[in-house]
This record gives sequence, structure tokens and C-alpha cells, in this order.
Amino acid sequence: MPAAPELISPRSPRVSAARRLAKRNFRGKERLFLAEGPQAVREAAAHRTESGATLVELFATLDAAERYADIVGEARDAGARVHLASEDVIADISTTVTPQGLVGICRFLDTPFEEILRTEPRLVAVLAHVRDPGNAGTVLRCADAAGADAVVLTDASVDLYNPKSVRASVGSLFHLPVATGVPVEYAVRGLKDVGVRILAADGAGEDDLDDELDKGTMGGPTAWVFGNEAWGLPEETRALADAVVRVPIHGRAESLNLATAAAVCLYASARAQRARGAGS
Repeated sequence: MPAAPELISPRSPRVSAARRLAKRNFRGKERLFLAEGPQAVREAAAHRTESGATLVELFATLDAAERYADIVGEARDAGARVHLASEDVIADISTTVTPQGLVGICRFLDTPFEEILRTEPRLVAVLAHVRDPGNAGTVLRCADAAGADAVVLTDASVDLYNPKSVRASVGSLFHLPVATGVPVEYAVRGLKDVGVRILAADGAGEDDLDDELDKGTMGGPTAWVFGNEAWGLPEETRALADAVVRVPIHGRAESLNLATAAAVCLYASARAQRARGAGS
């Protein structure tokens, strides 16, 4: 594999430009974000949009370039500029305590909300007031695993491209359409207009998830609205939903964390939709 020159100094202009992407204002200005580790970089190298390849640049230590030679090759095939870098350089760019030797720079890939609506989605996760980036990325991963058609982050939620969100998605960010900065009222109205039922997930919900499944009401197009883990959904957001649903606690646990509750809700809808499809 032909090697690019090693970037010895963390003061290199390319390294400085990459380092700045840890900050939201620079990400927004450049419309670029960091993807760290072999899984995220592999997914980024394979991802394409109408404007071209998503991965535009890759920094790799010599050890990582040898260990993940296939990923580096995929990055080159995607047209990304590849730099061999010292461990100090990778540590300077990375936002993790123990970097894995690969850091990619990627183009923003969020999808316009109206484009998602045109696909007539059947299962959508709406993140309203989700402020923790780890939660946001993990819910996105759960939505991907459950076969959701899209994820929507409202304007009151965390930045999709926060490095912790990207890491927590474990590559799922590159798998399904994600709309960002959508006012929750606009998101709900748009989804309802295309025939999607809105369910708000809340521990104090009037309706029980098991009861909803037993009644057979969950087989149609559904959007789940998830709120802040600490204080749930505001009353005005709950009022927008067709139903406010709680995940039943059958044991003695005080509650479920956001990502676990989201996984339970999304998988319940996915199963109900498959059952309806099999019976139709």
C-alpha cells in the first residue's frame, strides 16, 4: 500500500482543521464531522449521497493502517485523502480517551424532513428534547436495528454530529435517513399528514405498551416520540401525540433508561407491523 507522508506535528494545518471539528460551530460552518474507529470509518467509506462520497479524509497510525488495510483501501477507493499520522497526531484529533488509530472526516449527511415524508415511512423515531449525545446515538442505533425508516432530531435536541453521538451510533448514522433541527410540532404535523400515528413514550403515560399490543393498534405506520431521560416530555409535546404510552415495569426497577425504553418501543412496533403484513 503506498503511504502518504507521515504527519509528525500536531501543528500541521490539516491536523488543526480536523481538531476544530470537535466543536459544534466549526462543524456547522464546514459541514464536516469526525468519525472515529474502524466501524465508523468503514461505514463512512461505503456511504454515498447524491453529492458524492461521504468520507473525504482519513488519518491513520501506521499500525492501524496495517491492521485495517482493507478499510484504508476502501477509503482510498472512495476518493478520501489518506494521511499516515503519528499516535500523537491521532490523540490530538481524537475525542476518545483510547483512540483506535483511525479518524475520518465526513460530509454532513442529514436528510431534509420533507424528503423523509415523501417516502411514506412506516416506523420513525423522533428525538424531542434529547440532550445527551450518547443517548441520541444509541437510540439511532436501536432504530436502525429495529428496521426503522428514519430518525428525526428536533431543534431542541443534541447535535447529531457530536463526536459522542457518532460513536454511540456505531455506524448506524450511515444506514438510515436522519433529519435534524425540525421543530417538534412541525415533525408531528408532517408525519400525521402522511398517515403516521404518533406515540409519545413516557413513564407516566396513560396507556400501557402491553395493552396497545393486545388491542392490535400498533400495526400501522408509527412514530415514537422520545424525550429527555431526566425529565421526560413536556406537557405540550405529550399533547401532540395520539397516545402517551408507558413501558410496563414488571419487576422492581425504578425505571428504564432512554435507550432501553426506545429499543422496547421500536421493536414492539416492528413486530406488530410484521404481524400485520404477514396476515394481510
